[in-house]
Amino acid sequence: MKKIRVQFLLFVYDKTQKLYRKYFKKKKRQWQFNERQLLEFKEDSLGRKLGEFYHKHGFSMIPKMENHDVHHLITDCGTNFEDEIAMQYLLLGNGKLNAHLLAAIVLGSLILPEYMKIYLKAYRKGQNMRAFHEWDFEGLLWQNFEHLKDFIQQKDTIVLH
Repeated sequence: MKKIRVQFLLFVYDKTQKLYRKYFKKKKRQWQFNERQLLEFKEDSLGRKLGEFYHKHGFSMIPKMENHDVHHLITDCGTNFEDEIAMQYLLLGNGKLNAHLLAAIVLGSLILPEYMKIYLKAYRKGQNMRAFHEWDFEGLLWQNFEHLKDFIQQKDTIVLH
């Protein structure tokens, strides 16, 4: 039964992702790097980790959606469907809000409700991270991946003097 539900979600995703890129990402440009070039970055860099991510999963870069793939890396969210929905919850907790995200959350929650505890945990995780959902990671591809990930996963703290 889960297989049919996931197939339905994949069908909906396939039909909507081009519209999402057209209407929600119209001001964005695609990155100037491809998967092979990312693998040429320094070993501990974000760029190299992203190239390895594409290679490991057999994925290709989708124009204007590259930041989404970086989000997988810095949040440790997997790529199966329930993890994709969890990442949308995490991004909501991080402050991102748009119709596509809300539709993914509502539809994903209705179709795969058995993962609600995971979704809520992801939401809280997003709340406890620095706001990164608007960052353009292309300019950070040269940065040390672990340092960047650590920085994002540390919520801004108030220091009283």
